[in-house]
This record gives sequence, structure tokens and C-alpha cells, in this order.
Amino acid sequence: MREQDHPTTSNVDAVLGVIPLGQPPWPTLDPFLFCVHHDDAYPAGNEQLGPAASLAGREIGRDFAGVDGWRMYHGDVVPGFPAHPHRGFETVTIVRRGLIDHSDSLGAAARFGGGDVQWLTAGAGIVHSEMFPLLDRTGPNPAELFQIWLNLPRANKLAPPHFSMLWREAIPTLVATDGEGRRAEITVVAGRFDGAAPPAPPPNSWAARPDTDVAIASIVLAPGARWTLPAAAPGTLRALYFFRGSEVQIAGRQVGVGHRVQLRPEAAARLVGGAETSELLLLQGRPIGEPVAAYGPFVMNSQAEIQKAFSDYQRTRFGGWPWRSDGPVHAREEGRFAVHADGRKERPA
Repeated sequence: MREQDHPTTSNVDAVLGVIPLGQPPWPTLDPFLFCVHHDDAYPAGNEQLGPAASLAGREIGRDFAGVDGWRMYHGDVVPGFPAHPHRGFETVTIVRRGLIDHSDSLGAAARFGGGDVQWLTAGAGIVHSEMFPLLDRTGPNPAELFQIWLNLPRANKLAPPHFSMLWREAIPTLVATDGEGRRAEITVVAGRFDGAAPPAPPPNSWAARPDTDVAIASIVLAPGARWTLPAAAPGTLRALYFFRGSEVQIAGRQVGVGHRVQLRPEAAARLVGGAETSELLLLQGRPIGEPVAAYGPFVMNSQAEIQKAFSDYQRTRFGGWPWRSDGPVHAREEGRFAVHADGRKERPA
């Protein structure tokens, strides 16, 4: 597809606002709750799939400082996020580089990465761990991912927990070429662009409804490349997160790296890459428009429901924890796979 195939659209008032991203997590718009970009230059791995490097000077259990360009997060042997609960929303985890080992309270497990996406509906409640195994014992183990929290409407807050694997082989990347042959690559995790449609989201997701206009996509612009982001439905809230590069032009506005740009949904927006390759994340959707009560890992509609979430978790542990450690990792030789709570097994095609 060539960039000029899109109809010409005025950029007047297409940009509603520009704000700095600041420290993570990034600011989000309804129906999104949270967005964080993890980017770690892990060293070679050891026998336990953790870093073959000293952990001295790190606040183990809460290591977010980025010493030497990487973090243990809440892990003590393997980096990552050991067992923790969620209720009332969804996590969309987009792994650009590296791997994640998933385990949960329903007995499901997975290893995914290198372009794969896991879409988890926490719903009524689930406990899961997300560990970053360092498989390469002789070289670096870079890891880069987005974790995005998508809210659930009141009617689906207590839906049965469910996760879907969107393997990279099934996630479409639209390649657009402008008149000078410069490329834009748009990887579509949710929504549809010029016929590029990814696998369906989980059944109780806000994104599964045909009228919510939810879209999640990453956009890579070659230096100077031009691409027009088509208009969205009126009433949609839409934002571009410019996280890598130097500067980019969005609907006629020059924007430096490290900013969120909120766009008027009914206006198409022309993007023009800067001197360096530019990378952006698109999050959009019709707002749910309900009260949000959030405390740590729970997102409900009222404080009473938050208190009940804590009570239910203390009473049931959301199914318990069937694993031998809080941060389990899978065998070094294991490839990408998923085992669902019903025992169904899958591997990427």
C-alpha cells in the first residue's frame, strides 16, 4: 500500500494535546488504565536462568533503578514479577524482544516472546507470575515489552478469567510505502487498519464488542517516511505514544521523543518520520465511562467492591497457587508454548 492511497485530510485541530510521558507508567485515557514500557539490556544468563552478574547494590524484591541498564523488578533469582493477583481488568502484554514465562492460579502456563502477545482477562480474579528467563549463557539477553491494562465494564468485571495467546505468526504487520519509497510498518494487535486484522481478543473484553473502536498498534517510521493514520469513530479517545527516535511530525505538529499526543478521533492524522527511525504506540477506544476504583492489583467501580476483592482474595487466593515457587520458570530447552486451564496445549503455527 502506498501512502498517497489515503484520501487527503486536513490536519486542522487534529492534535488535541501533547504531554510528556514522564516516569513510568505512562498516562492513559479511558478505557485504558495503565501502560508501561520495559526495556532491559540483561547480561548472559546463569544456570537458574537469572543474570550471570552480581546483584550487589540492588534492592532485591523492588529493583526498578536500572543499574547497568537492567532491572530485577520483583524477582530475586530471575527478573520479573512473581505471583500477584488481579481482578476487574485485562492485561495485554506485547513482548518485542526476549521471553516471558507465565504461570497462573488456574494451572495455565506459557512461554512467549519475540513479537508474541498475551491477552489476559483477569475478570473475577487470577494470580499469575511473569518471569523473564535469560536463556543465553554466553551473550546478552535483551528484553523489551509493553504491558497495557484495559478496563472491563461493570457487566464483565467478574467474568471468568481467560487468556489468549496471539502468536507473532498471526499478528499482521501492514507495510506502507510513501512516494519516495520510505516505509512505515504498522503492527496491529487490536483493531483493523486497511484490512489488517489480528486474532480476536478474549470474549469478555471491551475490545470484543464491535462498537468500542479499540485499537492497539505499534508504528515504525523510517527516517522521513510519511503515513496517514486513518480517522477513528467519533467519541473514541485516541493517543499516540512517541517512545523512540528524535522527533516526529504528527498532523503538522513537531513532537520530540518522550511525549503522548492525544488526537481528535474523527480527523485522519499524517505522520512524518524524523531524522532517525521513529517508533510509536497507538492506544484508542470508546471510553467505558464508569466510575473507577483502583487499589494496587484490583480495579472495580467502588471502594466497597475493592474491599470485597481483598476479602475474596484472602479467602480463596483466586484458586490457590499450584506451582513450587512464586516465580516459576520453564525448562531452558522449552520453546514457545501455552497450556490453558482446561489442559488444551498450543504452540505457534
